[in-house]
Amino acid sequence: MNKRTFLKNITLASFTSSPLYKTLDEIINQVSHLSSDELARDENFWAQVRSEYRLKPDYINLENGYYCFTPQVTLEKYIQHIRHVNYQGSFYMRTVQWENKKRVAQQLAEIAGCSDDELIITRNTTESLDIIIGGIHWEKGDEAVMAEQDYGAMKNMFKLQEKRHGIINKIISIPNHPKSDEEIVNLYANAITTKTRLLMICHIINITGHILPVRKICDMAHSKGVEVMVDGAHAFGHFEFSIKDLDCDYYGTSLHKWMSVPLGAGFLFVKKAKVKNVWETFAEWGKDQDDIYRLNHTGTHPVATDLAIGDAIEYYKRIGAERKEARLRYLQNYWTKKVRNVGKIIVNTPKESHRSCAIANVGIKNMKPHELAKTLMEKYNIWTVAIDGANVHGCRITPNIYTTPKELDVFVEALRELGK
Repeated sequence: MNKRTFLKNITLASFTSSPLYKTLDEIINQVSHLSSDELARDENFWAQVRSEYRLKPDYINLENGYYCFTPQVTLEKYIQHIRHVNYQGSFYMRTVQWENKKRVAQQLAEIAGCSDDELIITRNTTESLDIIIGGIHWEKGDEAVMAEQDYGAMKNMFKLQEKRHGIINKIISIPNHPKSDEEIVNLYANAITTKTRLLMICHIINITGHILPVRKICDMAHSKGVEVMVDGAHAFGHFEFSIKDLDCDYYGTSLHKWMSVPLGAGFLFVKKAKVKNVWETFAEWGKDQDDIYRLNHTGTHPVATDLAIGDAIEYYKRIGAERKEARLRYLQNYWTKKVRNVGKIIVNTPKESHRSCAIANVGIKNMKPHELAKTLMEKYNIWTVAIDGANVHGCRITPNIYTTPKELDVFVEALRELGK
């Protein structure tokens, strides 16, 4: 075995052979007989999972949506990768960095439910979707449809195309409490004209936690000859789905959120037949037009983060996607059921279980969101984020699998006091 092959194998083997997973495997084996819904309520199990994280005691963290920091096992592996790459230096960078990155991308594609020649690793959702928004062959008068609840960075990218190419951006508004999937589908359908090129939709709206009926929207748009780009920043690693089943044309997500990868990782999916139609953001030569890696030229970048994605995937698989989703949905329902229709408390997230998972948004009537967030932190030691716009006025609440019902009880009591 030559040094190059040895270096590649030793790096990739570290994803699965670490003794750091021993404790996690032991506690999971103890509950393997329980269903996901039963396990979601097993506080002894989740307390042991919680011990795998290093948590600040200063406050209750209910703002994991921005960045779900990594469990200790993933963090230690990440540090090992940094040391390893630093030790190898340019030898690593000139020999196996791209092979290893491609191997990790293949692992992501397996979880995402797409072909490995349809997915590339990026830095985050914004970069992923901006590659598409900026890479479409826009013509003056072309239309793009999006919602006011969409993420600002991507909406700004569309404004840039409006300024640069003369496209027309059409904005709809998603109700916080829709009557049906069809109500949402029709909002997008009614905005489409013969000039419409692209719909941007959220898989899950980041400010409310509202999960949209993506497949139904895609089917409608495709029947009208319109492509669909999905912002999945908060979806991947949060709840189970398959990109193939969504049948969207483009999908972007961040891995530092619900996959708990160290900062600086995301991915972009482009349906195979669409790859050749997208302009590169940064020039790349020597690749076929239908090669998705043509869109992935980034120059020198932190390759240790790429490797840490593999470790985060391993942790995610050990916890189990179904178990994680059940726990996250249980935690959200645990606190929202206690405060819906109570006093001046306003929950801005649909109550139907299939329309949300971990994320929810809550406000207090006649109280500005920034005042609510400030009061929760200063009086109750609860860390949240204020949302005030796009018909959403409240604080976004994002627990993680290590969050306890007792912590949520503190939060509920705070809301009840403030909502009197």
